[in-house]
Amino acid sequence: MPDVPMQSESARTLRDLQARILAHVQDPPHPGSLPLAVAGRRCGWASPAACRALGACEGAAVGAAGVALGADRTPGPALDALLARVAATLRDAGCLRGWRNELLDVTAEDGTMLGAIERAAVRPLGLPTRAVHLNAWSPAGELWIARRALNKTTDPGMWDTLVGGLAGSGESPDLALLRECQEEAGLEPAHLEGRGPLRTICRIRRRIPDGYQVEDVLVSSCVLDPGVRPANQDGEVMEIRLACPAQVLEMLTAGAFTREAELVIVDDMIARGL
Repeated sequence: MPDVPMQSESARTLRDLQARILAHVQDPPHPGSLPLAVAGRRCGWASPAACRALGACEGAAVGAAGVALGADRTPGPALDALLARVAATLRDAGCLRGWRNELLDVTAEDGTMLGAIERAAVRPLGLPTRAVHLNAWSPAGELWIARRALNKTTDPGMWDTLVGGLAGSGESPDLALLRECQEEAGLEPAHLEGRGPLRTICRIRRRIPDGYQVEDVLVSSCVLDPGVRPANQDGEVMEIRLACPAQVLEMLTAGAFTREAELVIVDDMIARGL
């Protein structure tokens, strides 16, 4: 009987924490941002710095009502070439945090595929992305968590889900998750046969230093076999360890996790009745 009030208190704590997290991931765009359209379709929010940089970019039109890229073009090689020029313009103007040499999809608000652009350019343009996460548990009910490397451009040194990353251009969320599992934790498909299907928790909208993060957060959950020891392969993680639910809750309340990881972990803990 003594466990019942404790479980109820933890459940209330988790739900209160979830409500606070959700309230902090629904920001409006930065003041001075302008609606962005690509090939005549609304798809993002250009930051003030991006608006200034794109004023002199061929194929871009910046006005009081918004920013239009390739208004006279349709999806295809010519539009992709323009999007590459846009990304280079933003880089040369100092609007980007690094350069990843990775392409992400550019989609309209209704999901229509428009093209692809350098990953580093999506935040200054407020373009939507898809993030996939894996919550991996041990048979004893502990959660595998990963600490981000100190050289990461976002949230260095913070704790994260075991696996998390963005779906690349033309890549399905399931394929993206399998790729990220191998890169970030050394997990092969055979290790994940019992995982649950990916499901969307929410779309977050956050003001961040380099622009506007608009992101669908998808999560899958699994229990890894006792002999499986995740190990980072790409150098983006500095530590992987197990934490019991009480430790995870303490870390959550202390703000040790990234905002996205908070969303994913709290949602899973509530679903599991922890």
